[in-house]
Amino acid sequence: MNVAGHDSDKNGMESLNCLTIDVEEYFHAEAFAGCLRPQDWEHCERRAAPFVERIAEMLERHRAPATFFVLGWMAERMTPLLRQLLASGHEIACHGDRHAHLSRMTPQSLRDDLHKAAARIEDALGVRPIGYRAPTFSVTRDTAWALDVIIQQGFEYDASIFPIRHDRYGVPNAPTVPFWAVAPSGARILELPPLTADCGVARLPVGGGGYLRLFPGVVLRTCITARQRRNEPAVIYFHPWEMDPHQPRMNVGRLSQWRHRVNMRTTEPKIERLLSTFRFVTMRQLSQRVRAAELPVYRLASTISRSPRSVTTSETT
Repeated sequence: MNVAGHDSDKNGMESLNCLTIDVEEYFHAEAFAGCLRPQDWEHCERRAAPFVERIAEMLERHRAPATFFVLGWMAERMTPLLRQLLASGHEIACHGDRHAHLSRMTPQSLRDDLHKAAARIEDALGVRPIGYRAPTFSVTRDTAWALDVIIQQGFEYDASIFPIRHDRYGVPNAPTVPFWAVAPSGARILELPPLTADCGVARLPVGGGGYLRLFPGVVLRTCITARQRRNEPAVIYFHPWEMDPHQPRMNVGRLSQWRHRVNMRTTEPKIERLLSTFRFVTMRQLSQRVRAAELPVYRLASTISRSPRSVTTSETT
């Protein structure tokens, strides 16, 4: 793709990079879904706000806008801070209400969740979010039906498809750049996937989460630079709890515990380095820019054996 940006990064290259933050508490993580019920959350220590404040301070120092994907549950509990983020020029997008993996939902329960989340955000902040990211990137082939619900709820872009292979999520052969995701009904929505890197026969999910913490910072910076040379976006994501190594430990297995906590102390310095090296725009701004380009069109179908069709926006789907 070839999209003309309006800002340049600090090396003079066009900026299509997005820094995104999923605003949730540590106990919302999918790793703990089996040991905590939503009704237990009120009894857990809430720790996200100070880290969101630290993120806001970093962004202010580097004059960088970001997109915050906020749980509706959090919007009611962090309203003053989220209002400050809005006033500073950041985008507030939707992360659902109860952080439920889509594989445990139905079309009606997702519809209810999205309606409640958007209403909570709008009531608290006076803005209706136009972007959505499913918890745990859980729009997959098995949950392709969710795209229709997301579209019906009025969202203008989605950020829920991770084009990798993973045990909890992923659509391995989806495009790695912005694309039109076609739902089972034939309706489509702009999809903005997180950063990946091709490594031989595999794609590395370098754009955030445990991968951002696990890989050396130079790997991430190299991948972003390579994207910029091709004039392609790089979408990065992380969570406030990934800056909090002292958060309570939960009763989960060793692998889940390791995946959740690995290299948490590296998150903040890596983000700080990215902000000092590259320039960023919001997902709203990115979505506006890429709509003018020829984008791949990818039909997400639940039939695994069916080959996806990838065309350009000049074709009718």
